[in-house]
Amino acid sequence: MKKIIVSFAIITALIIGCKTSTKSNDAKTLTIALEPKSNSTVTGTATFTEKKGKVTFVAKMSGLKPGVHAIHIHEKSDCTAADGSSAGGHWNPTFKKHGKWGVGEYHKGDIGNFTADEKGNGTITMTTDEWCIGCEDETKNILGKGLIVHQGVDDFTSQPAGNAGARVACSGIIK
Repeated sequence: MKKIIVSFAIITALIIGCKTSTKSNDAKTLTIALEPKSNSTVTGTATFTEKKGKVTFVAKMSGLKPGVHAIHIHEKSDCTAADGSSAGGHWNPTFKKHGKWGVGEYHKGDIGNFTADEKGNGTITMTTDEWCIGCEDETKNILGKGLIVHQGVDDFTSQPAGNAGARVACSGIIK
């Protein structure tokens, strides 16, 4: 009887220990492909990785005009319209004014600007605890939203979307 109790205790401790260590090292990763819109040639990928309550976002794009471009999360994962308009407006679940991420008021979808080099390649990276991948908090959950790359620069002041111009790439943030 002692062997069974000791064995049961060891097995239980291993299971609990495994669950705890696995949970602390778990990461959710979602990679999506951007498709050209508005007669552009812009393509690329975006990866969202959630770990320890923070989401790291990395987007790599090509086919852009050299210079500064805006990128935002929009309300819908619908990229069916030729101009990307089917993705709706900026994702703004907290009903704030449009602005620059981390400064005053801003939408949860206001990622910001990045620069494309002379070959039309651009990359942007950011990490935030204001997003999650598939959690229950609708003010943080990015699933079911759309990622839009714009032709121009976000001025961070024009309402409601920063006057960033045409939507040149789109992807649904879906599994």
